[in-house]
Amino acid sequence: MLKRLCITLALCLTGAASAQDSRLERLDTGDDGRGWEAVGRLDIGGHGFCTGALIAPGLVLTAAHCLFDRDTGARVDHERIEFLAGWRNGRASAYRWVRRAVIHPSYDYSGSMIADRVRHDVALLELHHPIRNTQVIPFQTDSDPVAGQKIGVVSYARGRSDAPSLQQVCDVMASQQGMLVTSCDVDFGASGAPIFSFQNGQARIVSVVSAMADLKGQKVSLAAPLAGPLPELMALLDGNATPDAAPKRLFTTGAARDTGAKFAKP
Repeated sequence: MLKRLCITLALCLTGAASAQDSRLERLDTGDDGRGWEAVGRLDIGGHGFCTGALIAPGLVLTAAHCLFDRDTGARVDHERIEFLAGWRNGRASAYRWVRRAVIHPSYDYSGSMIADRVRHDVALLELHHPIRNTQVIPFQTDSDPVAGQKIGVVSYARGRSDAPSLQQVCDVMASQQGMLVTSCDVDFGASGAPIFSFQNGQARIVSVVSAMADLKGQKVSLAAPLAGPLPELMALLDGNATPDAAPKRLFTTGAARDTGAKFAKP
C-alpha cells in the first residue's frame, strides 16, 4: 500500500546521519519479538496489507491511505480489515476485526500536494473487542521528533510480510511542510508502521510511515507527525461513539511501563 514519490525539498540535512543507520533485523522468534507484539499486520480485505500498532487495548494507529483501494480510490469497508497483533510465521498473538475507522478530516487520498497528503495521513481503527493480553501491551505516544533525532521503526513489508522487522536506529533528516523526512528503511506494506523515539529507554510512537521517496538519488521515507492529527482523530472517534462503544478514554496514559521492547541507543 506504500506509495513511492519523487520529492524536491530544500532540506538542511543533518550531515551523514544515514551512514549510522542500523540494518533491518527480522524478528523471527518469540524472544526477538518480545515487547513488539502490539505492532501487527493489517490485512486489508484481501487486497493487500499495511502495518499498525496498538495505542490502547481497542485502538490501532495506522496510515489513512491504507483505508482506500489504490486501484479505484474508493474507501475500503473497514469491517473487512483484520489486525494480526505480533503476526509472525503464520501465527498472531491476537486476531481482531475492525469495528470503526476514522481518518483525519483534512486527508485527501486523491490530493496532488505531497506534503498535504503526508501530514494528514493518519487513521485510527477501533477493534470489535479490545486486546487484553499481558503479552500485547499498547504503546504510548510522544511529542513529534525533531531534525537530527534518532528514531526506530517496526514494520511488515514486501518480501517480509510473514514477520516484523525492526530497524533500531534511523534519523529524522528534516521536518518540513508539516511532514517528517526520515532515513528509515521502508517498502511496500510498511504504510502505517509506527516510528518510535526511545527517550529514557522507553519506546513511544511519535509518527507513522506514509510513503517512500527519492530525494536527490537517496531513498528516504516520509512520515506523518502525531501531535496535531492524533487529538483530532481521538475527538472524532469520541464524537461518533455509539451506546455500546468502548469507553471514551481510549488513550494509554499514566506512568510509563517497560514493554520489554529492545532498542539500542546510538
